[in-house]
Amino acid sequence: MKHSLLFLIVFVTSIVQLRAQDDTVSFDLDDCIRYALENTVEVQNARIDEQIAKARVKETVGIGLPQIDGSVNITHNEKLPRFFMQYDPEQIGFFDPGDIPGIEAGDVVAFGNFFQLPSSGDAGIHVNQLIFNASYLVGLKAADTYKELAFKTTTQTQIQVIENVQKAYYAVLINNERIALFDNNIARVDSLLRTTRAMNENGFAEDIDVDRVRVTLNNLRSERLKFLNLQALSLGLLKFQMNYPIDKPLKIKGSLDELTVDEDLFSEYQEGWDYRNRIEYELLDVQRKLQELDIKNKFSASLPSLSAFLNFGYSTQSPDIGGLFKTESGVASTPFYGPDKWYNYSSFGLTLNVPIFSGLQRNYRMQQARLSLIKLENSYSSLKQSIDLSIQQNTTTFKNSLETLKSQQENMELAEKVARVTKIKYEQGVGSSIEVTDAESSLREAQVNYYNALYDAILAKIDLDKAYARIDPSQYVTDTK
Repeated sequence: MKHSLLFLIVFVTSIVQLRAQDDTVSFDLDDCIRYALENTVEVQNARIDEQIAKARVKETVGIGLPQIDGSVNITHNEKLPRFFMQYDPEQIGFFDPGDIPGIEAGDVVAFGNFFQLPSSGDAGIHVNQLIFNASYLVGLKAADTYKELAFKTTTQTQIQVIENVQKAYYAVLINNERIALFDNNIARVDSLLRTTRAMNENGFAEDIDVDRVRVTLNNLRSERLKFLNLQALSLGLLKFQMNYPIDKPLKIKGSLDELTVDEDLFSEYQEGWDYRNRIEYELLDVQRKLQELDIKNKFSASLPSLSAFLNFGYSTQSPDIGGLFKTESGVASTPFYGPDKWYNYSSFGLTLNVPIFSGLQRNYRMQQARLSLIKLENSYSSLKQSIDLSIQQNTTTFKNSLETLKSQQENMELAEKVARVTKIKYEQGVGSSIEVTDAESSLREAQVNYYNALYDAILAKIDLDKAYARIDPSQYVTDTK
C-alpha cells in the first residue's frame, strides 16, 4: 500500500512538472521583438493613431460628397404675431381700413394674423453638393500626408521598442552565461576543496588551507545566488519591455556567439549612409509637406467657392396641433385653393461665395504659415548636427568598448591560465592555498569585468545601429498600410 501511494505521488508530481514545462515559452531575440511589436501599448496606440489617420482621410473625402439632412418641425403659436399697415386712402389693398373708428391717413394699424393658423408642420430634405472649393482639394492632399505622418510615427515607436527589447534581452543572455560560469567555478573550487581535505587528512595541508578554500566556495555560491536574483530582475525587465505577463514563465534561448561585435561594422555602416535613412529626418520631411499644404490652404481661403443646393418637403397649418395630422376637408383642389392637407414645396439653386475683404486676416495667416515653414527649414540643419554628434559619440563609445572588451578578454584568459597552473602546483605540493584562493579571486574578478565589458560593447553596438538607422522594424512586422 505504501509503495502504491509513493508511486502515485511520484507520477502526479511528474505530470505537474511536465505541464509546467509545456507552459513555458522559449523565445529567441526575434521572437521577443515580434511579440513586443504586437503587444506593447506604445505600438498598439501608434496603430490606433494610424486608424485615426485613415478615418480622417475618409472624413475629408466625405466633405466633397452630397450632404443630405432631413428635418421635421411641428410648431404651435399660442398667440400669433399681428400684422402692421399704414393707412393710405389713395392705396387700398385687400380691404379698406377706412371704416375703422378714429383712423386717419398715415396712421399705423395692427391687424390680427388671419393669414396664418396657430399650428404648423414642416417636413423636408435639404441637399447640398460642393462643386468647387480650393481648400477642399488641399485638404485631400493634407489628409493623405497626415496618414503618412502617422505611419512614420509608428515606425519611430517600433524602433524604440526594438532597441529596448534588444538591450533587455542581451542582459538576460549575459546573466545566463554568468550563472553557467559560476556553476563551472563552483564545480572547480568544490573539486579543489575535496582535494585539499584529502591532503589535510594525509598531513599535506593544514586546516587553514581547507578553510581558505571553503571561504572561496561560499563566496562563489553567495555570488551565484545574487546573480540568480539579478537574473529574475533582468527577465522581469525584458517581460516589461515586451508587455509579456510578468507572472507567466518565459525561457530565453540564444547565444552570444551569434552577435557580431567588431570594427568591421564601420565600413558597412558608412557605405551608402544618408541622413534620410533616419526616421527623424523622414518625419521632418512629412511635417514640412504638411506646412507647405497649410500655406496653400491659407491661400485657398481667398478663392471663390461654389456649391449647389436642393430643398424638398411638405408643409401644412391647422388651428391646433391635432389638426396637422387630419386631412378630412372636403374643399375642392384648385391652383388657388385646396383642402386641408400637406402640400409639397421644392427649390434648388447655386451658391457662389466670393471672399472680398477680411480685414487683412488672411494675409497675416499666410504670413504666420510661411514663418512656421522657415522654422521647419531651420530644423534640418539642427537635426543633421544632432545626428552627426550621435554618430560620433556612439562610434567613439563603440571603439572604446571594443578595446576594453579585448583587454578584459585577454585578462580573463590569463586569469584562467594562472588559476589552472596554480591549482596544479598546489595539488603537486609545490604551491600554497593562498596562491590558489588569490588566483580564484582574480579569475572571478576578471570574468565579471569581461562580461561587464561585453554588455557595454553590446549596448554600444545597439546605439550605433540606431544612429546609423540600422534598426529596421519591417523585418519583424507585416506591412499594414
